Order: sequence, then C-alpha cells, then structure tokens
Amino acid sequence: MKQQNERPHKRLELWKKSIEMVTKVYEVTKEFPREEVYGLTSQLRKAAVSVPSNIAEGLTRRSSAEKLHFLSIFQGSCSEIDTQAEIALRLGFLTEKQFDLLEEHLIHVQRLLGGIIRSIKAMKST
Repeated sequence: MKQQNERPHKRLELWKKSIEMVTKVYEVTKEFPREEVYGLTSQLRKAAVSVPSNIAEGLTRRSSAEKLHFLSIFQGSCSEIDTQAEIALRLGFLTEKQFDLLEEHLIHVQRLLGGIIRSIKAMKST
C-alpha cells in the first residue's frame, strides 16, 4: 500500500535494485547447510541488508559529507557480499548460476551507486 508521503529513497532505482539483491541473497542462503546459520548465512544476509539500509539512512542526511560517508559504508557492504559469495561458491554452497546471478545484481547496484556518488560530489563542488 503506497502512502502519499513515500520516502524519497524508495523512488530511487538504486534502492529498489538493492532490495531485489537482498531478496536474492535470502533465497540462495536458504539452501546453505544448517551449521552455517550463524556463519556465512548470517554474514551474507547482514551485509545485504546493510546495502539498502545505508542508502536510506545516508540520503536523509543533510550534508554531502554525511551522505558520502553512508554510501561508503554501502560500498564496503557490497565488497563483503562479493567476498562472501565467492567463499560460498568455493565451498559448494552456491551453484555457478546462483553466484553469477548475485554478481549481476551486485555489479548493477554498484554502477548505480557510482552515479549517485558522482552526482553528490558534483553538487558539493558547486
């Protein structure tokens, strides 16, 4: 149900795509071994959830420096997802197809992020 005062971050393609990525991470980690529930499953999910959360929090900040700080945390979370997905692949927890799908989402989200960072930096310098 949409509200009239929808939060601005929810209109961003970056936020929408990062939510899709979280959903994919949850889907693929459902199949991870039970003993990984507090290990790799938890780590991957936490990093994935951090991505749209930092977009939402960062873009509500007033200063460009604060916005860029949260987007930097976002970048770090993307690197965590990339590394943890690689580990999961090597351990046989992810198929090549699942890994490739996560990588596609991650690359798309990172490209969108790059555009927003450039935009914020351009506004900051004017």
